[in-house]
Amino acid sequence: MSIEIIPVVINKEIKEGDDLAKIFTSSYKNLLDGDIIVISQKVISKQEGRLVELAGVIPSLLAVGIAAEYEKDPKLIEVILSETKRIIRMENRIIITETRHGFICANAGIDESNLPLGFVAMLPENPDKSASNFHTKLEEITGKKIAVLVADTFGRPFREGQTNCAIGVSGMKPINDYAGTKDTFGRMLRITAIAEADELCSAAELVMKKTENCPFAIIRNFSFNPSTDTVKPLIRSEKTDLFR
Repeated sequence: MSIEIIPVVINKEIKEGDDLAKIFTSSYKNLLDGDIIVISQKVISKQEGRLVELAGVIPSLLAVGIAAEYEKDPKLIEVILSETKRIIRMENRIIITETRHGFICANAGIDESNLPLGFVAMLPENPDKSASNFHTKLEEITGKKIAVLVADTFGRPFREGQTNCAIGVSGMKPINDYAGTKDTFGRMLRITAIAEADELCSAAELVMKKTENCPFAIIRNFSFNPSTDTVKPLIRSEKTDLFR
């Protein structure tokens, strides 16, 4: 059966405290069992009050020093540092960090797009919890058995362009591990594990875009493994990461 990707456009600006599940169901009323809802990180950050007005930020001496060297706003650097576990690399005005969540990305995931001038958005405090809360409320409203992915746009090592990745997971296994099964020639697979949550988020971005006021997408007719898993299986451990 063909996979279907359905954009869900909303007609309001998300504010802190909004009920995202009710906003979703007021915009789309035909949810089915087995649907996967991909939700943009940005609307969750807005709903959870994870916006910072740069005018009120007091930069540290470290932030001032980095900003001077990399030609950036020291107040923005201070917000980035507040969400950073460690700095991976700084070069060519690009700052790659490991966030408190364990994500490796530019600027600790701090983003200025689709926000009022002078504001930046931080990643959700706990994206898995955000996904779980949205998942629970949506199932209560609709009575449907679904899965939820929280998506954000990351760059990729050795590849140009950005793509959506899962930063929060609820209701499905994020990785489909083929180890122990056989390929079409009968050979035993040993290490093939497909990051399905990331691939689904990337597919959803094709209809969500960045300028269409479309913070949700529904992926239909995709067979996933139901689970109480989180995003953690997608984060490579330090022991197995050759680039740390």
